[in-house]
Amino acid sequence: MDFGAFVLLLVAGVIGGVVNALAGGATLITFPAMMMAGLSPVVANASNSVAISPGHFLAAIADRGKLFQVQLGRRCCLAAIGGAGGAAILLVLPERLFTLPVPALIGFATLLFGCAPRLQRATLRPRAKHSIWEDAILLAVSVYGGFFGAGLGIMLTAIVSLGQNDDIRLIKAVKNLLATAVSVPAIVIFGLKGGVAWTPTAVMLVGAIVGGYAGGHLIRILPAGLVRRAVIVAGTGMTVIYGVRYWA
Repeated sequence: MDFGAFVLLLVAGVIGGVVNALAGGATLITFPAMMMAGLSPVVANASNSVAISPGHFLAAIADRGKLFQVQLGRRCCLAAIGGAGGAAILLVLPERLFTLPVPALIGFATLLFGCAPRLQRATLRPRAKHSIWEDAILLAVSVYGGFFGAGLGIMLTAIVSLGQNDDIRLIKAVKNLLATAVSVPAIVIFGLKGGVAWTPTAVMLVGAIVGGYAGGHLIRILPAGLVRRAVIVAGTGMTVIYGVRYWA
């Protein structure tokens, strides 16, 4: 890895950490950076998953008191099974079949990210009875998370909101724990199958930790809406760039 790639990954990690702390959506920054650093799309995706996943775990631990208020065993198991399944699909799929939908995946994640506030408000209506369809949707979303992952936090927030009250701290804590449950088996599979470029991953991970810490302070002064708009612009631009590269 040359110095330029080192700086790119470190800066992308810092920006991604700040973005996640303020608004979410770091993958729209960090995944393209991994590809710009010269990694193949599949390795970039797996490496990116490893680099940004600790943020979910740390966020869940930071608000762990909320997690004791709900039963999460079944949902964590479903999330882990889905994450493992998605990771396995990614690694057995020919790379050309992964690169083809990359622009669409980035575009979908960008659209989902842009609609997140409205989607989350719409789903903040608790249901009295748990539905088996919620388990099915959670499993499907977890497969997506193990396969690609951009926008996973938004999807999980919407699912969790369906069965919880309007305690946003509780919803976010559960979302972060489920995101961790999706990530852990996927990371294990990626690591065992040699799908992770560890040096670039370590560089981005350091940047993400620094960015997350900085974002915790910037959240007091920097409007999350401004960050959200910047991420949407970046995601739209990346959709166009990779659309030209893989579809033109």
